[in-house]
Amino acid sequence: MSKQYLSCGSADNAHPTDIFSLAITNKQIISASGVSALKIHSTADLDFPLVQSIDEAHKLGCHHVVTDGSGSRSVSVGFGGEIRVWSCHDGTWSENKTASAGSAGSTDTWAIALSDDGQYLAGVSQDGHIRVWDLDANGEQIRYYETKGSFGTCIDLSADGRFIASGHENGSVYIFSTETGRMPFSLSGLVKPVRAVAFSPGGKFLAAGGDSNVIVLYDTSSGEQVANLPGHSAWVLSLSWSHTGEYLLSGSFDGKVKVWSIDTRTCVATHSETERAVWNVKWLPNIGKSEGFATAGASRSISFYREATGG
Repeated sequence: MSKQYLSCGSADNAHPTDIFSLAITNKQIISASGVSALKIHSTADLDFPLVQSIDEAHKLGCHHVVTDGSGSRSVSVGFGGEIRVWSCHDGTWSENKTASAGSAGSTDTWAIALSDDGQYLAGVSQDGHIRVWDLDANGEQIRYYETKGSFGTCIDLSADGRFIASGHENGSVYIFSTETGRMPFSLSGLVKPVRAVAFSPGGKFLAAGGDSNVIVLYDTSSGEQVANLPGHSAWVLSLSWSHTGEYLLSGSFDGKVKVWSIDTRTCVATHSETERAVWNVKWLPNIGKSEGFATAGASRSISFYREATGG
């Protein structure tokens, strides 16, 4: 059964360059781009106003920004390799220098993921290494995982903290157990570069996508591929699970955003508002009974959508 999502507004020209990453809290959305500023817009107001600009967050721009489950801590990593930790008090963000990720800035960290409670930061580096830091212990490194050395393009932590997954330029996808430090099984890769990995809310599935244009679903208990979701005509750049785990959202270099039903393994909605790359997509917290999502990319604006509900 198809679903319909309607445009419900946008933050136009939010950045002067491509927007590479979005991070969500209950009332705000943080965006990062190829310029130094992080932008924070309110999602509690229908016109999505800009409420804060952190103007010198990263001198060379920022490619990843993430938040914890409560929306009180955020972490960003810039093109210069520096990692910065931010804390939110009464809706305003400021740098938290006591929770810095140790020597993370010198490790060529590329993609990052933050645990739901905000305590642990995982990062995958350009040489494929995965590190985990305890941000509540002055950024002490507590885990180190070795892969086969291919550029680490994306990373995710399962909500229960049991697994870390990474995707790599050579097409490899890895899952590590945080309890044992070992890889419970080897995942069959996507052959081409992987650009997004995302655990379902319950941790049952891992979704991965990239230059093969296909999204693959893995069962995390066995490592087996359980579904292929074809439909994009270019690289899959971003994946986001709905809060219930019923739907998967994808953004692509083809300019399209798709919503996938995990139950039927089919695409139930497609939006093609732009022909430019959609670098990042995120489900938004539910407002009432209506679910929605945000998208951003080469259009330099943040677009918001809500599910159409019957009258």
